[in-house]
Amino acid sequence: MITRTRVARWRAAQFLFAVLLAATSGTAAAQPLMPAPDPDPFYSAPADIADHQPGDVLAVRAMPALPDFPDTDVELIQFRSNDSTGHPIAATTTVLSPRNRGADAPLLSLQQIINGLGAQCAVSRVLYTSDPNLQIREAPAWNVLLQRGWTIALPDHLGPRFAYGAAKLGGQITLDGVRAVQRIPDLKVQHSPVAMAGYSGGGMATAWAAALAPVYAPDLRIAGAAMGGVPMNLVDMLETLGMNRHPAFGLALAAGLGLEREYPDRFPISAQLNDRGLALRDKLLNSCTNDILAAGAGEGALDVAKTTVMTDDPVARGVVEENSLELYPGVPNMPVFEWHSPIDGLVPVDAIVNTIHRYCAAGARVDSEQMPVPDHLTAAVLGLPDVLAWLDARMRGEPAPSNC
Repeated sequence: MITRTRVARWRAAQFLFAVLLAATSGTAAAQPLMPAPDPDPFYSAPADIADHQPGDVLAVRAMPALPDFPDTDVELIQFRSNDSTGHPIAATTTVLSPRNRGADAPLLSLQQIINGLGAQCAVSRVLYTSDPNLQIREAPAWNVLLQRGWTIALPDHLGPRFAYGAAKLGGQITLDGVRAVQRIPDLKVQHSPVAMAGYSGGGMATAWAAALAPVYAPDLRIAGAAMGGVPMNLVDMLETLGMNRHPAFGLALAAGLGLEREYPDRFPISAQLNDRGLALRDKLLNSCTNDILAAGAGEGALDVAKTTVMTDDPVARGVVEENSLELYPGVPNMPVFEWHSPIDGLVPVDAIVNTIHRYCAAGARVDSEQMPVPDHLTAAVLGLPDVLAWLDARMRGEPAPSNC
């Protein structure tokens, strides 16, 4: 049931994320601006992609060794997945695998945080960058898993359009990435125990993958999913970041632009922006986290919106709700470990609590933990020891705990 409060909150969020009717805006809708073309042909979809099934391997590239990961092979895998409307896309995942890997050792799909709108933001690119603004500083810690013999898959879960904010898409790409990795004989993970993990934006892709798995990938046997700091209701989150001037406003606008790329007919946000907003949009089009935050810091919806005369638009509203896990009725068919700050200033906590309660009521095994810190990223770090212990137990086949 949609309450008056929910409708009022949506109308507020419409300053950023609804579409004006032509009679209101008086202008033709602007076209979504896609990321700059990728110069590497490996990332391009083959002409026969529609002939392949989700998870089919399209291409494999052996990558140069990385000094951060000694005695580790690196491979880039291109595979078939689906976009948010079910059309075929080519997606990629980077696989780190111990050179002395044993058959059917654990496989972890690790969804790294990708707050970005350009190709250079992809994990497959960031692993090889020298740009200090893009480097994954925690990456050397992955050696803890590699030295245990685990294989790690790192999907580029925003897809080829870098549709930041299209959370359901990230879940599908994650699941198809696991399928693809298990179909490569040299990796020796065909019958491996599989788990998934991620925090924040990576947690969103993980959480969606867990919720979609029973319907989208019933063939996969996944031992568990660890997800932290997950934005489980984008309507609430975008309102929080967008309505008042906020240090992280750039992320809200970037999410709107990403959704426009994925749903150009249903979510043409560019038509909503004034000259200031369009200039900010142009700065974000191929940017990653730090540049997005810097460009939008202290801005708010009223600064970039062309008009404040908004109309109800159930089509645009539907896009945001379709990517809000709290509103998705599916329940994971695997154990879940969830962690978050109880007073997270970036992610609405009520949506996390409501979603976990629904999972518990449906019979899912959920271990939900609160980290005693107010900061979004600090909670990520504090939760890691518990996450690692929980994942290790799932890989060994131990019964999953639940504190529902």
